[in-house]
Amino acid sequence: MNFRQTDTPRTAAAKASFSTATAYRIEQAPRLPSQRASVRTRRRPDPLADLFETEMVPLLEATPALRSVALFEELLRRHPTLDAGIRRTLERRVRTWRAIHGPEREVMFRQVQVPGRLGLSDFTDMADLAVSVAGAPLAHRLYHFRLAYSGFEHAHVILGGESFVALAGGLQDALWALGGVPNEHRSDSLSAAFRNLDQHAADDLTRRYDELCRHYGMTPTRNNPGLAHENGAIEGPHGHLKRAIGDALLMRGSNDFDDLGVYRRFIAELVSRRNSHHRTRIDAERAVLKPLPECRSDDFEALSVTVTSSGGFILRKVFYSVPSRLIGHRLRVRLYDDRLEVCIGATPLLTLPRGRADKHGKHGHVVDYRHVIHALRRKPMALLHLVYRDQLFPRQAYRRTFEVLLEQTGERQACRCMVELLALAHERSCEAELAQCLAEDLDAQRLPDLVRLRQRFAPALQSLPVVTVQLGALNDYDALLMSAGVAA
Repeated sequence: MNFRQTDTPRTAAAKASFSTATAYRIEQAPRLPSQRASVRTRRRPDPLADLFETEMVPLLEATPALRSVALFEELLRRHPTLDAGIRRTLERRVRTWRAIHGPEREVMFRQVQVPGRLGLSDFTDMADLAVSVAGAPLAHRLYHFRLAYSGFEHAHVILGGESFVALAGGLQDALWALGGVPNEHRSDSLSAAFRNLDQHAADDLTRRYDELCRHYGMTPTRNNPGLAHENGAIEGPHGHLKRAIGDALLMRGSNDFDDLGVYRRFIAELVSRRNSHHRTRIDAERAVLKPLPECRSDDFEALSVTVTSSGGFILRKVFYSVPSRLIGHRLRVRLYDDRLEVCIGATPLLTLPRGRADKHGKHGHVVDYRHVIHALRRKPMALLHLVYRDQLFPRQAYRRTFEVLLEQTGERQACRCMVELLALAHERSCEAELAQCLAEDLDAQRLPDLVRLRQRFAPALQSLPVVTVQLGALNDYDALLMSAGVAA
């Protein structure tokens, strides 16, 4: 009103930080709100006037954790005539009551992070992103490492559960990519890894984890079970990383990848871009990290297995096939998260992809038809009820072909034909090309012709070079010996 002595309502309102509408309203009623005769009251009756204090407050006092929606449903059950629109009113009343009379809540204490002090590890489930590989859903987790000060991140795709092998492999990959070691490493107690373990196995897992940290000169620490906020420096970034991966998948236009290697490179590239945003802080923290040891520690489990007469061995409820010449031998196995390295003594033999049992406990199978095809040719009818028959077929086209053969030719002829097709794929090294031919036959609704396929994939004899060897006369050898001074 002082500005109004010399200025227009619009100018005076601007100088007083009022809106123009407020200026005109004040001019129409220049008295202060406290000087007005009428005080603003409720526009409608309070629907909870006689109910909240008498019925809801006793429930809140007895069970402070009770949700507002549960109170709302109980209120409607007791008073069916109440309008359902009072839910928001009830929620506001409950929130206000808890702010005044409710129990004390837990307080989070933000910490000052020091460069080089703390690195954290944790796992996060990726099922909600619906990633697939070659059209098949990929059940996996993501191992996530992060430095608390600089925000350096490393992520690694884990095909199994939260195990020591997954932790050891992912942690060491992160440290060697970082180029240094923090003073302290914190994990979430490996609760999933300890589940279903007896006391001896749990103690052994703890000892191996402590030895891993000792090898790198880190102090191992764990948060208290069930208190995820104690790992807040990595629990929160879990969500940021998963949302970034989700956005990248949307921009890519597909959640399907050709193979696991392509998906892992996709994750590595994304994490690398995120690290580039914190390059200055990461470089500053890298300068105070402890040096790496001379070599990595073991990131596998060393086990021994015996190859049975079935042509393989069972490990963690999974049957693995191996060449039949190993039947009866005891093998050493290095068990990684995604593979098995098989040795006889100290001699490496082969590497197998790691399989996992069904979530309901049913045994899994990792079978290579090349390991058993020679024996299967002698017993083709064994294919009909073979335990791992579905896993024996290397591609979908072979499985579909066998189903069609069973329908149209009978069990005996179908088994014989299918075994010969697998043998042809093995002997001629034409698994992919033969699968394409079988798919074409299926699309044309005709059965595979073994004679034609053998001719098609037979070695091209005309392409072999013709080698002509001309032998010298025996007299030439006599002349050679005489020139060397040796008597014939």
